[in-house]
Amino acid sequence: MPIKKSSLLAVMAGGALLATAPPAQANDDLEAMLSGQSVLKGKKLKRAIEKADAHPLGSEQNPVRAEQPQGQRAYLAALRCADGGQPMFQRRGSMGIGVFGNIVDAYELQCEGDEPAATVVYMDMYHRGFVETRPLPGFTIAER
Repeated sequence: MPIKKSSLLAVMAGGALLATAPPAQANDDLEAMLSGQSVLKGKKLKRAIEKADAHPLGSEQNPVRAEQPQGQRAYLAALRCADGGQPMFQRRGSMGIGVFGNIVDAYELQCEGDEPAATVVYMDMYHRGFVETRPLPGFTIAER
């Protein structure tokens, strides 16, 4: 039976967490992410979000929060380039642990023949129930 890509990513993520946290904490962090939740919760998450909001949305310092891969794709599909067209996007991969304590993904966006021509957006998919409504700088967002 072939290994699912999501299972392989979870194993890789677990290895990254184990390398940077005490074993009990690493297991708790991995369990939180595997259940679709942020490692940071409550007041700690609120403070991290407030600090992140000082940076442009979609940057490493302020990744777009979403619920799972489908939330990431729904957000990206709602973005619009300056001409109103939908940008093409492609996942670059996981970029390690981000400002909310979770694994962060990077996507490359392209607005062919328009602005912004190419953009990299960082996304954190471990925010169950959260739907980002703000656009990235240089983009607008369509109603979903």
